[in-house]
Amino acid sequence: MKRNKAAVLLTFLLVIVLLAGCGKGNNNKKVAEKQVLELVYATAKDVNDMNPHLYPGSLAAQGIVYESLVENTPEGIKPQLAESWNISEDGKVYTFQLRKNVKFHDGEPFNAEAVKLNIEAVQRNAAKHAWIKLSSKLDNVVVIDEHTVQLKLKEPYYPTLLELSMTRPYVFLSPKDFLNGETKDGVAGYNGTGPYKLDEQVTEQFARFAANEKYWNGAPLVKTITAKVLPAGETTLLALQKGEVNFVFTDDRGTDSIDVDAMQRLADSGDYQIVRSKSMNTKMIVANSSNTASPVSEKAVREAIWQSIDRETISRTIFNETETPAETLFSLNVNYADVGLQKRDYNLEAAAKLLEDAGWTNDGGAAVRTKDGRQLSIKLYYDVNAASQKTQAELLQSETTKIGMKLELVGEESPAIANRRSTGDYELLFNQTWGLAYDPQSTITAFATESAYRFTTSGIPQAEELYRKIEAVMVSTDEETRKALYKDILTIVHDEAVFIPITNGSVTIVAPSDLQGISFKQTQYELPFEQMRFE
Repeated sequence: MKRNKAAVLLTFLLVIVLLAGCGKGNNNKKVAEKQVLELVYATAKDVNDMNPHLYPGSLAAQGIVYESLVENTPEGIKPQLAESWNISEDGKVYTFQLRKNVKFHDGEPFNAEAVKLNIEAVQRNAAKHAWIKLSSKLDNVVVIDEHTVQLKLKEPYYPTLLELSMTRPYVFLSPKDFLNGETKDGVAGYNGTGPYKLDEQVTEQFARFAANEKYWNGAPLVKTITAKVLPAGETTLLALQKGEVNFVFTDDRGTDSIDVDAMQRLADSGDYQIVRSKSMNTKMIVANSSNTASPVSEKAVREAIWQSIDRETISRTIFNETETPAETLFSLNVNYADVGLQKRDYNLEAAAKLLEDAGWTNDGGAAVRTKDGRQLSIKLYYDVNAASQKTQAELLQSETTKIGMKLELVGEESPAIANRRSTGDYELLFNQTWGLAYDPQSTITAFATESAYRFTTSGIPQAEELYRKIEAVMVSTDEETRKALYKDILTIVHDEAVFIPITNGSVTIVAPSDLQGISFKQTQYELPFEQMRFE
């Protein structure tokens, strides 16, 4: 998925609201039937190209059309298209027993040959998938028999199953949809094995998904899901109130769906239930330690910014407590993240002392501190489509003014910010961790990846040690060794304050009281729509 996979990040807000009934008699019956049969959700962007081996498409949409060999759940990795698997003692061979009688949406059989065809197509475009380290570890795919397939690795790689479970790229498309045996230059169709299939798409208007009545795990009870393209914010709220949509799932990273106060008013009406997931990701400010022309190359400056963030106020007044204060890069429900890192409290006095001790002075009572003739002036980039990022930036700007720091706020589109991150052309920018399904391994791998956080980390004294430990943890086959390495890695970046946490985001759903089966995946980008039903 590369977020600019490469990019980023505010939490995805889900708001599910039942379409209001109108009229009397038979009309009421027709509306009720439609409510059961169809969910219409608003999305700020078109679902785009649904090719699961590339990255422009909507994860929410691809997540209901395509499936993986295995699934990431709160209880760990579970079977999906593979019924079972085993791993060789040396950690380099994964043998999967596939489900029988599974078919793609176009009727083609799902079997070991289809697995081989899909994975090899992904691998022939490996440079595009460099963010997912399995693409560089996978050696070959071997068909044992119709329902048995082996993946052979060049070396052990413990996140293999986790990365196979992701929404893309290691998911499966009908062989009939390949163009000249490839998927990297486009596909002829979008037939997966999932609970829904793409029925109709009108660019920048809507995409409609029909239930797969022959789905191997049982036909979904909600028969149609429609993604309607609407601008985020007030337009989406009005569409909810007018009944143009009855479900909002914004899968656009960094975009605020609707105002949290408006969401709360819907819940306060008494007709809806509020359901929230556990922490999914961490919203943060990323500091470019390698930018030697900027004050943020100094640890003391980064620490002072950290201690200037009033996380409690941000949680309470900006997010209405739908996001909670974050003191570390990962929330403690992320694997390997509970390592006892030292907390840095919001403390302007301590922040000012850090600057003073580092030689940043405000002689004569100057409003902005200086050092060696240079002002303590820093640019902070935020996503112009995320109103809450701008509000947070303004609050931090006000707070840092009190300690003699000047923050210049710059709003840009998220692709531009992602490009800055990958090229190192920034001082501070908003971002977020990749999320529960991908962490800690994906975000931590990105610490050493030039297209992601290499510029963030490369200026710290322990950079080379950090990169060695990242490489070591990914190939370790010993659990205790992994725990020790992750502790070292997280301690290094925490002590150097290059990733400055703000809040932990969770998925919030506001739903009618008779919508049952609401649950969450291990990712903030999708929902298990197929489990929902009206009662």
